[in-house]
Amino acid sequence: MPFQGQPVPTTTHQSNRAKVGDGKSVHVTVPENTTVAAGGVYELDGFIGVAMQSAVTGAGETTDVILNIEQAEFETDQISTSQDFAKGTKIYFNPSTKKLTETAESGDTEPVPYRSVGLVTEAKDANNVIHFILGPQV
Repeated sequence: MPFQGQPVPTTTHQSNRAKVGDGKSVHVTVPENTTVAAGGVYELDGFIGVAMQSAVTGAGETTDVILNIEQAEFETDQISTSQDFAKGTKIYFNPSTKKLTETAESGDTEPVPYRSVGLVTEAKDANNVIHFILGPQV
């Protein structure tokens, strides 16, 4: 900061750029013909996270929702129930079923890699519920 009588001339520049959030959530667009339920895990606009609100869009409609992308522990029953989901298992998001899976890619003749979500912290219980840590967004 310059002051009166400063021995070296100094120019200051005020910057209007500042932190706009804590990086724990983002506004994302829900595409047309999509239903989003609050508390569900979704991949939207390149982010994977937990929806903080519900939304339904029709043909030609889009809307915004807030997606929690915080690297934290979450609980869900949005899983492929035929799999074990043991503690420490890596989990992935299957975009066609909109469920979490232990499988890293589709079983098609041309496998499609699924997006990594995180790790199971509490194994699947009798109600098909798991706890998992959401991994970093990369």
